[in-house]
Amino acid sequence: MKKTVITIARSYGSGGRTLGKLLAKEMGIPCYDRELIRMASDQSGINEALFGAADERKRGFSFLKGVKPYTGKALPPESGDFVSDDNLFSLQAEIIKEVADKGPCIIIGRCADYVLRDREDVLRLYFYAPREDCLKRLREVSGEPERELNRKIDKIDKYRAEYYKYYTGYEWNDSRNYDFCLNTASMSYEKLIQVVRSYMEICEQ
Repeated sequence: MKKTVITIARSYGSGGRTLGKLLAKEMGIPCYDRELIRMASDQSGINEALFGAADERKRGFSFLKGVKPYTGKALPPESGDFVSDDNLFSLQAEIIKEVADKGPCIIIGRCADYVLRDREDVLRLYFYAPREDCLKRLREVSGEPERELNRKIDKIDKYRAEYYKYYTGYEWNDSRNYDFCLNTASMSYEKLIQVVRSYMEICEQ
Protein backbone atom coordinates (compact mmCIF):
# COMPACT_ATOMS: atom_id res chain seq x y z
CA MET A 1 0.00 0.00 0.00
CA LYS A 2 1.18 3.53 -0.77
CA LYS A 3 2.46 5.33 2.33
CA THR A 4 0.70 8.69 2.45
CA VAL A 5 1.17 9.61 6.11
CA ILE A 6 4.71 10.02 7.44
CA THR A 7 5.50 10.15 11.15
CA ILE A 8 8.88 11.38 12.35
CA ALA A 9 10.59 10.65 15.64
CA ARG A 10 14.01 12.22 16.06
CA SER A 11 16.86 12.69 18.48
CA TYR A 12 17.67 16.26 19.43
CA GLY A 13 20.13 17.79 17.01
CA SER A 14 19.64 15.14 14.31
CA GLY A 15 17.84 17.65 12.09
CA GLY A 16 14.64 15.61 12.06
CA ARG A 17 12.26 18.53 12.46
CA THR A 18 13.90 20.58 9.73
CA LEU A 19 14.03 17.55 7.49
CA GLY A 20 10.33 16.89 8.04
CA LYS A 21 9.38 20.42 7.09
CA LEU A 22 11.61 20.42 4.00
CA LEU A 23 10.28 17.03 2.93
CA ALA A 24 6.71 18.24 3.31
CA LYS A 25 7.48 21.31 1.21
CA GLU A 26 9.01 19.22 -1.57
CA MET A 27 6.08 16.79 -1.55
CA GLY A 28 3.50 19.58 -1.36
CA ILE A 29 1.81 18.21 1.74
CA PRO A 30 1.17 19.73 5.19
CA CYS A 31 3.56 19.20 8.08
CA TYR A 32 2.22 19.15 11.63
CA ASP A 33 4.39 19.81 14.66
CA ARG A 34 3.38 22.15 17.47
CA GLU A 35 0.36 23.08 15.35
CA LEU A 36 -1.23 19.95 16.81
CA ILE A 37 -1.41 21.62 20.22
CA ARG A 38 -3.21 24.66 18.82
CA MET A 39 -5.62 22.46 16.91
CA ALA A 40 -6.34 20.34 20.00
CA SER A 41 -6.94 23.52 21.97
CA ASP A 42 -9.33 24.91 19.35
CA GLN A 43 -11.32 21.69 19.15
CA SER A 44 -11.51 20.95 22.87
CA GLY A 45 -11.94 24.49 24.13
CA ILE A 46 -9.05 23.99 26.55
CA ASN A 47 -6.61 26.88 26.76
CA GLU A 48 -3.52 26.20 24.66
CA ALA A 49 -1.34 27.20 27.60
CA LEU A 50 -2.54 24.15 29.52
CA PHE A 51 -1.18 21.85 26.84
CA GLY A 52 2.18 23.62 27.04
CA ALA A 53 2.13 23.48 30.84
CA ALA A 54 1.54 19.71 30.71
CA ASP A 55 4.65 19.33 28.57
CA GLU A 56 6.69 21.49 30.93
CA ARG A 57 5.59 19.46 33.95
CA LYS A 58 6.80 16.31 32.26
CA ARG A 59 10.12 17.95 31.41
CA GLY A 60 10.66 18.76 35.08
CA PHE A 61 10.56 15.25 36.53
CA SER A 62 10.70 11.58 35.63
CA PHE A 63 7.19 10.21 35.21
CA LEU A 64 8.22 6.60 34.67
CA LYS A 65 6.99 5.26 37.97
CA GLY A 66 4.55 3.53 35.68
CA VAL A 67 3.33 3.62 32.11
CA LYS A 68 -0.09 4.51 30.79
CA PRO A 69 -0.22 3.65 27.08
CA TYR A 70 -2.69 5.58 24.98
CA THR A 71 -5.91 3.56 24.67
CA GLY A 72 -7.55 5.42 21.82
CA LYS A 73 -10.15 7.31 23.82
CA ALA A 74 -10.38 10.89 25.05
CA LEU A 75 -12.56 11.83 28.02
CA PRO A 76 -15.70 13.98 27.55
CA PRO A 77 -15.82 17.60 28.81
CA GLU A 78 -17.99 16.66 31.78
CA SER A 79 -15.29 14.37 33.14
CA GLY A 80 -13.38 15.57 36.17
CA ASP A 81 -10.14 14.55 34.46
CA PHE A 82 -10.89 16.37 31.20
CA VAL A 83 -7.86 18.65 31.60
CA SER A 84 -5.56 16.01 33.10
CA ASP A 85 -2.18 15.56 31.43
CA ASP A 86 -3.15 12.12 30.14
CA ASN A 87 -6.35 13.39 28.58
CA LEU A 88 -4.54 16.33 27.01
CA PHE A 89 -2.35 13.75 25.27
CA SER A 90 -5.46 11.84 24.17
CA LEU A 91 -6.97 15.02 22.72
CA GLN A 92 -3.79 15.62 20.72
CA ALA A 93 -3.94 12.01 19.56
CA GLU A 94 -7.47 12.61 18.26
CA ILE A 95 -6.14 15.51 16.19
CA ILE A 96 -3.33 13.30 14.85
CA LYS A 97 -5.93 10.79 13.66
CA GLU A 98 -8.02 13.52 12.06
CA VAL A 99 -5.19 15.07 10.06
CA ALA A 100 -4.13 11.59 8.92
CA ASP A 101 -7.68 10.94 7.75
CA LYS A 102 -7.68 14.14 5.71
CA GLY A 103 -4.90 13.00 3.40
CA PRO A 104 -1.14 12.92 2.89
CA CYS A 105 0.84 14.70 5.60
CA ILE A 106 3.90 14.60 7.82
CA ILE A 107 3.52 14.49 11.61
CA ILE A 108 6.48 15.25 13.86
CA GLY A 109 6.73 13.76 17.34
CA ARG A 110 3.81 13.30 19.76
CA CYS A 111 4.10 9.48 19.54
CA ALA A 112 2.28 9.70 16.22
CA ASP A 113 3.77 6.41 15.05
CA TYR A 114 2.05 4.68 17.97
CA VAL A 115 -1.20 6.61 17.75
CA LEU A 116 -1.52 5.58 14.09
CA ARG A 117 -0.15 2.06 14.61
CA ASP A 118 -3.24 0.34 13.15
CA ARG A 119 -3.09 2.17 9.81
CA GLU A 120 -1.42 0.55 6.84
CA ASP A 121 -0.74 3.83 4.99
CA VAL A 122 1.74 5.15 7.57
CA LEU A 123 5.51 5.32 7.11
CA ARG A 124 7.22 5.53 10.51
CA LEU A 125 10.64 7.24 10.39
CA TYR A 126 13.26 7.71 13.09
CA PHE A 127 16.21 10.09 12.61
CA TYR A 128 19.30 10.06 14.80
CA ALA A 129 22.96 11.06 14.68
CA PRO A 130 26.16 10.71 16.73
CA ARG A 131 26.66 13.29 19.47
CA GLU A 132 29.34 15.26 17.61
CA ASP A 133 27.14 15.61 14.53
CA CYS A 134 24.21 16.78 16.67
CA LEU A 135 26.47 19.32 18.36
CA LYS A 136 27.65 20.60 14.99
CA ARG A 137 24.08 21.17 13.77
CA LEU A 138 23.05 22.86 17.01
CA ARG A 139 26.11 25.14 17.06
CA GLU A 140 25.22 26.38 13.58
CA VAL A 141 21.78 27.57 14.70
CA SER A 142 22.18 28.55 18.36
CA GLY A 143 25.68 29.77 19.09
CA GLU A 144 25.39 28.43 22.65
CA PRO A 145 28.45 27.02 24.42
CA GLU A 146 29.10 23.33 23.84
CA ARG A 147 28.60 22.52 27.52
CA GLU A 148 25.07 23.93 27.37
CA LEU A 149 24.30 22.11 24.12
CA ASN A 150 25.44 18.82 25.63
CA ARG A 151 23.16 19.44 28.58
CA LYS A 152 20.24 20.14 26.28
CA ILE A 153 20.82 17.00 24.22
CA ASP A 154 20.85 14.86 27.36
CA LYS A 155 17.79 16.54 28.86
CA ILE A 156 15.62 16.63 25.73
CA ASP A 157 16.43 13.09 24.57
CA LYS A 158 15.73 11.81 28.10
CA TYR A 159 12.38 13.61 28.08
CA ARG A 160 11.44 12.27 24.66
CA ALA A 161 12.36 8.73 25.70
CA GLU A 162 10.33 8.92 28.90
CA TYR A 163 7.35 10.58 27.20
CA TYR A 164 7.31 7.85 24.55
CA LYS A 165 7.70 5.06 27.11
CA TYR A 166 4.89 6.41 29.28
CA TYR A 167 2.34 6.78 26.48
CA THR A 168 3.29 3.75 24.38
CA GLY A 169 4.94 1.22 26.68
CA TYR A 170 7.83 0.94 24.22
CA GLU A 171 11.39 2.24 24.00
CA TRP A 172 11.66 5.43 21.95
CA ASN A 173 14.93 4.56 20.22
CA ASP A 174 14.10 0.90 19.50
CA SER A 175 14.37 0.42 15.74
CA ARG A 176 11.56 -2.17 15.87
CA ASN A 177 9.06 0.64 16.42
CA TYR A 178 9.81 2.16 13.02
CA ASP A 179 9.81 1.25 9.34
CA PHE A 180 13.02 3.12 8.55
CA CYS A 181 15.76 4.49 10.81
CA LEU A 182 18.30 6.87 9.32
CA ASN A 183 21.60 8.17 10.66
CA THR A 184 21.66 11.79 9.46
CA ALA A 185 25.39 12.29 10.08
CA SER A 186 27.43 13.98 7.35
CA MET A 187 24.52 14.31 4.94
CA SER A 188 22.96 17.50 3.66
CA TYR A 189 19.20 17.97 3.95
CA GLU A 190 18.98 17.64 0.19
CA LYS A 191 20.67 14.23 0.31
CA LEU A 192 18.56 13.12 3.26
CA ILE A 193 15.39 13.98 1.37
CA GLN A 194 16.63 11.94 -1.59
CA VAL A 195 17.27 8.95 0.67
CA VAL A 196 13.79 9.13 2.21
CA ARG A 197 12.09 9.57 -1.15
CA SER A 198 14.01 6.59 -2.55
CA TYR A 199 12.87 4.46 0.37
CA MET A 200 9.27 5.56 -0.18
CA GLU A 201 9.51 4.52 -3.83
CA ILE A 202 10.71 1.08 -2.75
CA CYS A 203 7.73 0.78 -0.39
CA GLU A 204 5.35 1.49 -3.24
CA GLN A 205 6.72 -1.23 -5.50
